Amino acid sequence: MSDAIPPSNPQPEPSPGSSGYGFPPGPPASGGYGSPPGPPAQGGYGYPSGPIADGGYGFPQQGQPNPYQQEPAAPGAAGGQWPPQQPNQPEQGQLFAPAPAADQPDWEAMADRSAAERRKKRLWMLGGGVTVLALLAGGGTFFLLAGDSDKPSEADSQPSVSSSPTPEESGGSKAPAYSPTVEGDATLLRDSNGQTGIRLGPDMKLGPLGSRFQIVGKGTGNSFAQSAEPVVDVSKSFTVTARVYNSATKGSHIAVSQGDGESFSFELGVNEVNGKQAWIFRVQTGDKGAAATTRTVAAEGLSMVKTATMLMATYDAEKKLIALYVDGKKAGETPVPPIWQAQGPLQLGRSKHHNIWTGPWQGALHNIRIYDSALTAEQATAYKEGKLGATVKPTHSWLLT
Repeated sequence: MSDAIPPSNPQPEPSPGSSGYGFPPGPPASGGYGSPPGPPAQGGYGYPSGPIADGGYGFPQQGQPNPYQQEPAAPGAAGGQWPPQQPNQPEQGQLFAPAPAADQPDWEAMADRSAAERRKKRLWMLGGGVTVLALLAGGGTFFLLAGDSDKPSEADSQPSVSSSPTPEESGGSKAPAYSPTVEGDATLLRDSNGQTGIRLGPDMKLGPLGSRFQIVGKGTGNSFAQSAEPVVDVSKSFTVTARVYNSATKGSHIAVSQGDGESFSFELGVNEVNGKQAWIFRVQTGDKGAAATTRTVAAEGLSMVKTATMLMATYDAEKKLIALYVDGKKAGETPVPPIWQAQGPLQLGRSKHHNIWTGPWQGALHNIRIYDSALTAEQATAYKEGKLGATVKPTHSWLLT
């Protein structure tokens, strides 16, 4: 390259009608100042002269190899072809295709959908929590009695809540909430007036009945409950009472008894008399457990099945009499020799005959009380009506209402 300084060319003064100072003299060149003289090249300034190559400037000429073009597939070969051009793809000679407005993200709609998903998730979580609480609450619903078709259902085994008065000691302020079991042991019935709990067997279940508590037996060999020691001194006067609900249509079913040796001392419940079910109170007066040494008072001709009934059995040691009351009314009485003191504890839902457990209870039991005196007929009626008074107190009681 030469380092010579080019000569200076002073510009003449612009002549009138010319384009002004700095423009070359004469008429302006075609295409504007700075364009080469002569007609403009095809395709515009900067394009090569001659006809425009197929596909536009910058594309390979015909007959020249194209490094961006896929080689044609051999005949019969699978695939090997590009998919047809999509509507939004750029055509030849166009660098980018304009993106349609529909393909642009709608940020506002996306935010609305995200907020809706979060609300739905919160609702599901809230609904799940309510469902769990409902399931936990549903766990308090009393069980259904399982077994054969002749076994009682829940409705069969539980009496409806009665509107009749419940025997209670009168007087005093309102008692705190009643708990039927010993604290920390859901299978040990609490003795409200004494210190003798009663342990539930596998098929004797505790459950609510309105504001009351009851135990329900399935009529199986395990439908029982028993204390740890004897509760009734049969050598003295006593009274045993229980509110019962029998769901068995036949056979013997004992609500309360005492003794687990060769035989029972007494039993109170259901037995067949003259071919039909009847309420019975029976005592054993011999040490061998023979039928000949038993004494029985029966209440026949009453509604026996699926009827809530208040049973009361008394023994007057001075008069040597036993009596049976059904719903506060005396069903009968009979004289007896001294009652045999059998070994063993109080039983709920069964009785011992000839060293065999019999009379499994099928139905519900509650409001079980033991008195150390023989209540009179007047007291039995007052008891049924809830008017016995606080002067007569039980020595033991379970499942009070």
